[in-house]
Amino acid sequence: MRPLRNPVIQVVLAWLLAGWMRFCFATIRWTRVNEGVAEAIWDGGGGVLCAFWHSRIGLSPACWPLDRAQSPKALISLSPDGEFIARAVARLGFPAIRGSSSNKDKADRAKGGTQALRDGLRQLKGGGGLALTPDGPRGPMREMAEGLPLLAKLSKAPVLFIGLSCKPAIRLRSWDRALLPLPFGRGAIVWDIDRFPEGAELAEVARDWAARLTAVEAAADALVGLERV
Repeated sequence: MRPLRNPVIQVVLAWLLAGWMRFCFATIRWTRVNEGVAEAIWDGGGGVLCAFWHSRIGLSPACWPLDRAQSPKALISLSPDGEFIARAVARLGFPAIRGSSSNKDKADRAKGGTQALRDGLRQLKGGGGLALTPDGPRGPMREMAEGLPLLAKLSKAPVLFIGLSCKPAIRLRSWDRALLPLPFGRGAIVWDIDRFPEGAELAEVARDWAARLTAVEAAADALVGLERV
């Protein structure tokens, strides 16, 4: 058994990771671009989808002010590694809906993907925020599956595309080259927004939204001087 899949080790590491992230977020000097589109959503209330690429999960809690934005939940896969991520983000105020929005992941759908879709729609229609990584849980990197467009189409909720970056950072050797923040550096958050276009095809929207999500992430990387991979 891999150590990270041991429940006791997961609890301890999730506690440590959540504390580390809080410390880093408090000491990073943040630049925020186009935050007005997010402010309007927060002030107006109602369900909202929040999308960022899988590599930026470690930075994602920094973009959502729990004291004034919609109550959030995070859509996280049923994989053992997903269990660890779910424990960590829950400690930061983001309880998880377990399952994948990816229609490519047949195994995950069989283990709860359909239920995750229902739970996600319930969260959105109840006026909450739903965060997800449209290239997760196993990639390919920055390739969007149709789960996010489907949720947007069914819920009619707006989608916030969120680019996050920081420097210095630890870049893991995972499939997505995930970033973990380091303290006392520079950080950037860049927003864009859209709704599902009436009459559009899911695949067409997924391609367009993938490009837009990559664009805000690249803009955030440029602001802090982080090399793209």
